[in-house]
Amino acid sequence: MPSTQTLRVGLLLYPGCMPAGLLAFADLLHAANRRAGQRLFETQYVALAQGPVDCAHGLRLPAQGTLARGEVDAVLVPGFWSESGEQVAAALDENAGLIAALGRLDKRVMVWSYCTGVCIAAAARRLDGHSATVTWWLADAVRARFPRVEWQVERTGVFNERNATASGVNGYLPIAQSLIEQRLSREAYRDLTRLMVLPRPERTHQAFQAVSLVAQPNRLMARLHDAAERLPAGEATVERLARELDTTERTLARKVLAASGTPAAAWVRRIKLNQVSERLIHTSAPASTISAELGFSSDAGMRRMFKELTGMTTVQYRQAFGRV
Repeated sequence: MPSTQTLRVGLLLYPGCMPAGLLAFADLLHAANRRAGQRLFETQYVALAQGPVDCAHGLRLPAQGTLARGEVDAVLVPGFWSESGEQVAAALDENAGLIAALGRLDKRVMVWSYCTGVCIAAAARRLDGHSATVTWWLADAVRARFPRVEWQVERTGVFNERNATASGVNGYLPIAQSLIEQRLSREAYRDLTRLMVLPRPERTHQAFQAVSLVAQPNRLMARLHDAAERLPAGEATVERLARELDTTERTLARKVLAASGTPAAAWVRRIKLNQVSERLIHTSAPASTISAELGFSSDAGMRRMFKELTGMTTVQYRQAFGRV
């Protein structure tokens, strides 16, 4: 059952942060409250100290509360303007006090972050031992700087019990989506986005255009997608996934075929190869490293399956779609 208890969300302000996503996030939660007919969410701006905070682009916003006062159940960390790894490192140094305050938060407080704000959450050690994602051009830098985080940069959003991370300046959207779907309904979020949100185009090979998590037509397919991404490729069998989803192989195969037009084993293989695709696009890691990280039993086998699906070698694919 969806929760009816009010969730108090702190929208974090700090010098130089980009607040547009915070404003939009607050609007979405306000709309969700209106849709539900009750106060599911309560938002307030928080910072190291109460008072006005000079954000990016000359915008000044008032912080109504502080991190130290513990008045929130969750904190949303926005990104800051940066064009290089060096600028990210400088911003982390400049916000050392904020990072320390985030690190001191009670572990029960959820920390959600997006865009370069993920680096602040990582520096506060709130992502250690958890999976996380980050904006694509920072992939190599964060892997080197924060090795205790299980980086999954091929994913646009990663959600754990006490933290969430999303890539890009619009990364607040998948976080809001997950939150509203959990506490209200999937249908409610769909209604809200029809009225409030324009879709983002994504450049990728046509073989993977129907495989994204947000494109899945129902809850079972979304759960299958999530489970298949989490499992090593060598373990992501229909038998194992049926157990993960508490169903039978026969039922899973039938529903996947009906939803996708593709046999279940081939659909799962496409999900894993989509992860390969995303890492080829967003990181400079060698294909052999990607194959090992994603749990393929054979690098040669992964390359063969990838070429069969896309018609391109991993080198050709990176040349055509890569951004690094």
